Amino acid sequence: MGDWDAKVYERVSEPQFRWGQRVLERLPLRDDEAVLDAGCGAGRLTELLADRVPRGRVVALDASEGMLERARLRLSRFGDRVTFVKADLAKHVERPAVDAVFSTATFHWVLEHDALFSSIHASLKPGGALIAQCGGAGNLTRLRGRTARLRASAEYAPLFADFREPWHYATPEETRRRLERTGFVDARAWLEPAATPFEDAATFREFLVHVILRDDLGRIGDEALREKFVDALVDAAGKDTPAFELDYQRLNIEAKRG
Repeated sequence: MGDWDAKVYERVSEPQFRWGQRVLERLPLRDDEAVLDAGCGAGRLTELLADRVPRGRVVALDASEGMLERARLRLSRFGDRVTFVKADLAKHVERPAVDAVFSTATFHWVLEHDALFSSIHASLKPGGALIAQCGGAGNLTRLRGRTARLRASAEYAPLFADFREPWHYATPEETRRRLERTGFVDARAWLEPAATPFEDAATFREFLVHVILRDDLGRIGDEALREKFVDALVDAAGKDTPAFELDYQRLNIEAKRG
């Protein structure tokens, strides 16, 4: 599917923002560090991060030009203390190296986690900290089962013959092994259940369309078929107890460059 609609994402991504605020609280900072926000999105958390380093600098990185445009508007008050980079996180090495890498709701969009952690390790100064959270093993199990069954149905199967989910939801164990293999020390990773309710069918539907189902819906050219696909998922969620709830699992990551 095409680029993110950053304005809509900024409006509907309150769950990601709340999770990110708690992750940011875990990042120890003085006030003068250089920090890479790896997957800055529309810049809501980047703004909080920049406020915490008034004598430092922040690099706001994202693969989406639409997100970066939105972030530039939000973060303009910081002047040259915030710089912007459009890049593939698994291939980018930040220079000069930074004191810390902060990331939320991003790493699961990167399929090659060995390359991801290698790039982050190379971007950090010795002793630099990695503090992150992303989707982890078991994330959205119920919804993903339903979308898989829809994709395999006779009506949709021809459109999804070579489809691959756009996420990698890693376990804490494999994440720790990857971090240590890459050269990180004091590596920790753990899962945190984060069941997320939505107030009604309309808000649930908007979130599905603009956050979770972008790759699925990009395969369905016929508008009526797209609506039918989403309708089936919303209707099923309405019968859940509680209704319209997503079974999120967050993977928390902490490590230091050795």
